[in-house]
Amino acid sequence: MTLGAAAAVLVTAAPAGADARFSPGAPGAGDPYFPDMGNGGYDVRHYDVRLKYDPETKGIEAVTRIRAKATQNLSRFNLDFLGPLKISSLEVDGRDASFERTGAQELEITPDRGLRRNRSFTVTVAYAGVPQTINDATLGTSGWIPTPDGAVMVNQPFGAATVYPVNDHPTDKASYTFTLTAPKDLTTLSNGDLRGTWTRHGQTTTRWTMRDPMASELSMIAIGKYDVLKGRTGAGVPNLTATDERMGITPADAEKFHELSGDVLDFQSKMYGRYPFGSTGGIVVKGDFHYALETQGRPVYDLGSRPGAIPSSGLIAHEQAHQWFGDSVTPERWADIWMNEGLATYSEWLYAEKFDGKPVQKSFDEVYATPADDDLWTPIVSDPGRDNIFHGAVYDRGAMAVHMLRAAIGDRDFYRFLKAWPAAHEGGNASTEDFVRFAERISHENLDAWAKTWLYSPGKPEL
Repeated sequence: MTLGAAAAVLVTAAPAGADARFSPGAPGAGDPYFPDMGNGGYDVRHYDVRLKYDPETKGIEAVTRIRAKATQNLSRFNLDFLGPLKISSLEVDGRDASFERTGAQELEITPDRGLRRNRSFTVTVAYAGVPQTINDATLGTSGWIPTPDGAVMVNQPFGAATVYPVNDHPTDKASYTFTLTAPKDLTTLSNGDLRGTWTRHGQTTTRWTMRDPMASELSMIAIGKYDVLKGRTGAGVPNLTATDERMGITPADAEKFHELSGDVLDFQSKMYGRYPFGSTGGIVVKGDFHYALETQGRPVYDLGSRPGAIPSSGLIAHEQAHQWFGDSVTPERWADIWMNEGLATYSEWLYAEKFDGKPVQKSFDEVYATPADDDLWTPIVSDPGRDNIFHGAVYDRGAMAVHMLRAAIGDRDFYRFLKAWPAAHEGGNASTEDFVRFAERISHENLDAWAKTWLYSPGKPEL
């Protein structure tokens, strides 16, 4: 199969003798936790990733077309691209561009003419090979994860660049199209809405579109043998779930997972407001990375050590809550990840109270009973450090901070906050400081003491 490049969008060329007015874009987004991630000088609007999987080599052949807008006069710019994938061609606006791979993950691109500020341009990269799997000593496995019959791509925090060239930082969100091709006996899955399926010469292609802004760490691909169910939630949201055949999940349990995914979403929509994406669902994989991830619109659940199992209602409640908190409203910095995990963990507590009869206060008390010398109390919730972004403090103490906010402002303003916060920042980014200020505006309360105690200080707080 030949993957063709799309037509380019023209930009105004630099006038003769004006090179001094054009400068390189920054090779990083300025996040202190991950200085190599992201780039400056442009804003990506859309990724079109066309990828063909070869089960014999376990590799891919791909073309990624990026539509972007320059935010400065660019003489050159960078993308993040990591691992052994070999580039066969690279064009900017349909013209060959020179490129060099440098540093930890930089793809440095020099177009044949400068790109003026505020003008649109396209980058088309053709490449092939076996993508890299990231095994980070503290942050675990991410990126392209091979399986016996395919692969799974999960990207938090920095796996996307192993599969496609990308501006890999949560502040540069974009819409996506994934066009995935594999032998017809395999299933290909991704984020967003399924827009087409066709088979030709023994190969089946699916096309997926995520129209809403998405951070690269929330993109996903799954290739393998899956049982797929389609339908709608009770509230009418299109719902697509899939379960890896190698998990041995019964049809009845697959149906239960499908229905529960929809029911949890409908319950949370009443608390958090309109569901922010076009479709929902979930994918149970067997990738042996042993975690769930809130991939946008359709979470991924790896339960590989539990054959036949489906995700618990609490786990689904956690990952579905992320669709509002973390996916639609995405942190400005990785240090702000507690806003994702604290609110998602608190959503588990709310779900348990409603459906399992376990009061939220009891969930809080169980965590608070952790001894003061336990490592849970060591990191600062709002700035846990690079190696602690998945620490228990981010999840459990984050949820405790949410509960203490509720105590500080009262239930009426708290539930107003749960709807108003994702609505105000839908499709964008926000910081811890934004979170505190917004809660103060909703409640007309000074929350300095709450923030200092529960967000900005280490140690076990006094109650």
